[in-house]
Amino acid sequence: MFLLVVGFLAQLFFFHFFFHFLGCTECFLYTVMAYDRFLAICKPLRYSVIMDRRACLCLAAGTWLGGSLHSLIETAFTFRLPYGRDTQVGYIFCDIPAVLKLACGDTALNELVTFIDMGFVAMACFLLILMSYVYIVSSILRIRSAEGRRRAFSTCVAHITMVVTYYVPLVFIYLRPGSHHPVDRVVGVFYSTVTPLLNPLIFTLRNKEMKEALMRLGGRKLPGPET
Repeated sequence: MFLLVVGFLAQLFFFHFFFHFLGCTECFLYTVMAYDRFLAICKPLRYSVIMDRRACLCLAAGTWLGGSLHSLIETAFTFRLPYGRDTQVGYIFCDIPAVLKLACGDTALNELVTFIDMGFVAMACFLLILMSYVYIVSSILRIRSAEGRRRAFSTCVAHITMVVTYYVPLVFIYLRPGSHHPVDRVVGVFYSTVTPLLNPLIFTLRNKEMKEALMRLGGRKLPGPET
């Protein structure tokens, strides 16, 4: 029993810390990417001046620092709860809503902190992304050539796709921490596996060299039988 409890606590700590650390860092990263596209489209002449090496390092460090702070808050509040002998998590992984169901004490404060913390981070980043795209769309619509508008819109498609696939499951799960709906497991699988799988695929296919390589691979004829 002691080993089970230790294993449960170790899994709980490492999963909680690193999962929410990477998840929140990704949330901040999408916001920084929206800002990058805003500068590239709305202020192209000043882009290289604003987004210099120092600015990129500061933005990268800020995303990691914000993810660490968020993860520490969630992990600390999860470990303050008392737990019984039941260490079986009725979920696909040790996420906050599933772990709160194992707690023996009152989880109202944890649910409130999760709602406020996740809600503030998600809404703040989403509003910043939305604000960036309002300026981006207004700038694109002022481009006279249809080809210029098409190329400008195409640079944002991959980012918009990932923002949608990231935020919809996040809001569905973490803004309802006390939910017991069976659909939560399906959304959890999508959020933890499908979204990270789509991330490199979508951004890789935006690469011109990768597109050309795939087109050459698809157009290559199979060798015929020897005569």
